[in-house]
Amino acid sequence: MSYLELIIPFGIPPASLAKDLLKEMHTPALARLIACAGKAQVQSADDFSRALSYEYWLAGEFPPKEKANSPSIAWNRMQTHGLAPESGHWFILQPVHIHIARDHLVLTDQRQLNIIEDESHALFEQAKASCEEMGLQLLFGNAQTWFLRADEWAELQTATVDAACGHNIDIWMPKGEFERPWRKLQNEIQMQWFTHDVNTRREMRGAKVINSVWISGGAQSLNLELKKISTATDYTQHLSQSQAANQQLPVLLSSLCEAAINNDWALWLDNMHELEKNWFSPLLAGLQNKQITSLKLNFSDAHRIASFDVTPWSLRKFWVKPSLHHLFSIS
Repeated sequence: MSYLELIIPFGIPPASLAKDLLKEMHTPALARLIACAGKAQVQSADDFSRALSYEYWLAGEFPPKEKANSPSIAWNRMQTHGLAPESGHWFILQPVHIHIARDHLVLTDQRQLNIIEDESHALFEQAKASCEEMGLQLLFGNAQTWFLRADEWAELQTATVDAACGHNIDIWMPKGEFERPWRKLQNEIQMQWFTHDVNTRREMRGAKVINSVWISGGAQSLNLELKKISTATDYTQHLSQSQAANQQLPVLLSSLCEAAINNDWALWLDNMHELEKNWFSPLLAGLQNKQITSLKLNFSDAHRIASFDVTPWSLRKFWVKPSLHHLFSIS
């Protein structure tokens, strides 16, 4: 293996927590890699971009040319679910929970809803009827992901679920000429689901109700720039898969996302320690024995990506002490 590239979403900690997190981190291999790589190359997107930095990176759109839309990936996502549209402008449609804060509405992390397949199918059928009444087509992908065809809405500006999650949703709601028809559909589905048996049962077991839908990712065709990625759970598995396929894919390490989006920094630390064991320590060994000749580590937060380049030659800086300073002081 000559070259390996990783993207680690939410690997850049919030500045306000960096000092406290640093005290609790036990990642000597990562500290060695970061210190030997030196200062990162940092790229930034607008604070109100409609997708997270790593989502744009995966779509080949980072830094985004404009903040007006989420990446055009609906066709690609449909393909992963075995769906093959022949034509049309398709969006990703996701069942979600929106809760009322003191003076605004907040989108809940979909990962925490634990929507099961039967629940999703039941809600889908009712939403499908509402869509058909408006001349729109709805297809089922899986419990968390559906697909909406709305050709006239091609210019609708949308935001990804994770970009909007945890914030006042007003600024993340779809914008454009057809935002009113979208709101009409969203409101119709919300009313239909308000008394749905699925939500009655969820309430009885103490789960959050599924009370709305979120739209994003509109596309007219396949996004050919979307990166194919490895989602191997550890370096050994990735190495085995790469050798079997004779193909070296970038690796997405997304285990920090849920913790960071939900401000669970104890979980973030636990997951970072797992990354140290399963990835950073083996990667350091791979560089030392020249199994890897070039390594790029891309750490991100919501709006920035910091890239660190490491080679076996970098590790010869014996005078450099292991340190996470270059990662924890990104500005």
